[in-house]
Formats: sequence, structure tokens, C-alpha cells
Amino acid sequence: MSGGRRLGFALAGLGKLSANQIAPAFERTQRCRLAGIVTGSPDEAARWQERYGIPARSVYDYGSIDRMAENPDIDVVYVVTPNALRAPIAIAAARAGKHVFCEKPLEISVARCREMIEGCRAAGTRLGVAYRCRFDPHHLECVRLAREEVFGRVRMIQGAFGFAVGEPPLWRLDRSLSGGGPLIDVGIYCLQTARMITGREPLAVSATEVRNEGGRFGDVEQALTFQLEFPDGVLAHFGCSYEQAMNEFTVFAEHGSFGMKPAYAYQHNRAWRSDGAPFAFPEIDQFAAEMDDFALRIETGEPSPVDGEEGVRDVRILLAAYESARTGRRVELVGRARAGGQGGRG
Repeated sequence: MSGGRRLGFALAGLGKLSANQIAPAFERTQRCRLAGIVTGSPDEAARWQERYGIPARSVYDYGSIDRMAENPDIDVVYVVTPNALRAPIAIAAARAGKHVFCEKPLEISVARCREMIEGCRAAGTRLGVAYRCRFDPHHLECVRLAREEVFGRVRMIQGAFGFAVGEPPLWRLDRSLSGGGPLIDVGIYCLQTARMITGREPLAVSATEVRNEGGRFGDVEQALTFQLEFPDGVLAHFGCSYEQAMNEFTVFAEHGSFGMKPAYAYQHNRAWRSDGAPFAFPEIDQFAAEMDDFALRIETGEPSPVDGEEGVRDVRILLAAYESARTGRRVELVGRARAGGQGGRG
């Protein structure tokens, strides 16, 4: 940063993603540092203080975020809580004068996303969404191949992302906290792929879900497939699951194809192309890259490609997919720009 100062980030929510991926990533950033934490657990706070040298003045619980206004060491609050808890934290952080970076999905309804966007706008702070794959060089190369029509025009995209979610109690299996199952959790990566590759917004979505009403998936879908219709006749087909490991996408163009397998992992993603030409890109820390980009946008005032508006676009489409799965009908997306709604149950 200008003057040699890195922006101070406070992590709100200290689960596995924060502990295993985000906190270690600060050591690989150029513009960011871990400066504070927000947690409801005093024991957890003590462990993090000891490990990362966080002073007591930079430790908050969820009811004291407003006190950050008095702490110049913290510039950004990175929200890593369950999906349905993000809006209140983001709005409180903005009121305290802090920028907000939020895990995806931004929230579980369009209305809540809008509250976050307006809260940051009113406070004069920035809102960003942690779309880490937008900074992976393999993903960016696939976007280039599509946009430059290296294999001709894109005709179809297909892919899948899923994993074995584990047994309850898990917040991911509680719709009141998650807003839905694998679609809103990992299907959002597939949606981002389709929107990045085409550079367009989908016109309509159709979806079908699998649910086991009597088991652990009584509150959220077990698996879901969805199809997006884009301008110029491009179709995108994706599957997402909480029971089966899947992690890839393929782009079919007029004169060849390309894609990634694995596509959405934290590390070691690999791209390929049908002509056999190699992809030679260095391994990066996606979390470090996305945080550095957000810090740079704050410093320069430039627009971010992963701002709140980008986040609400995805949530709107995901909720339309849930509507399609629930009703069995194709849902048109044109004209739904400010529609509300809440996610999850089909």
C-alpha cells in the first residue's frame, strides 16, 4: 500500500475456511494483514490471539462490531460466517467505517444483499465478494480462449461441482443458516463459470433437484442440476451435489473444446484444451490474490469486478433456479432485477 502500510483485515467467523485457508493466506499477500477477529467464543479468541499476536483491542464479538470505529488498525472486515448471518455483520462493519469483504454467496436473499449494498454505500465503504476463481490464471485463460474465440464461438458449457458434506449437525444442512444446499454453496461456482465464459447474463434457468425427505437432506436439496440459457443460443448445464465428488467444466466451441479438471479446488486446478497446447501458469494462493485485489481497489478507488452488484446477480439467479426446481417450470430472468425472495427449500 502507499506509504508501505498494509490494510488491516478482521476475520468475522473463525471456522475451518478462516483457520485453514484465509488466515495462512495473509502471509502470502502484498497489501493485507490479519489485524483483528470477530467471534462468539472467548476460548477461540484466545487461541487466535496467541497464534497470530492479535491484541485485545482488536478482538470483538458479534455485538461489539460498532466499536471498530475506534480502531484504526482495522480497515476491512472479511465475513466468513454461515450465509444467513452475513448481512447484519456487514452492515455493522460499514457503520463503523470499515470496508466489507464477504464470502460467497453474498447472502440468502436479494433483499438482504441489497441491504448490504446500501449499507456500505451509505457509509462510503466498499463491498466485495470472495470469488476466488476470478483470480486463478487457469480460469482467466479459459475466459480468454472464449472471448477471443480461439476455437470459434462457444456453443455449450457443462460441468459439475460436489462433495460429501458430512453428517448433521452442520449449518450447511440447516436452511435457516445456509439458504439452501449444494446449489447455493458450490453451484455458485458453476454459475460464475458460465457468466465469466460467456460474458453475458442468462435469459432463463431450469432446474431439477434430488431430495431425501426422510434423511439428513430433509431441509436442503441433496443434489441439483440446472440449465442456463444465454443469448445467441449458448446453453450451460451443471450439476451440484452434497454426496458425490465432482469438480470440472468443459466448454464446447465450434472448432474444439477446453476446460478445467479440477476446476474449483483451493490449489492445483488444471486447465486443458483440445489441441493439446499446454497451460503453463504458476500456482497461486487464490485467497491472497482476491484480498490483494480488493485492497488495491480500495487504494486506487477503481471499480471492483467482484463488488456487491456482482454478488446479488448470482443470488438472484440461484433463487430463480430454486423456484424452477420447486415449480417444475422454466424461469425467465429478464425483468427480475430487483425481485426479492429467499433461498433454499424446493
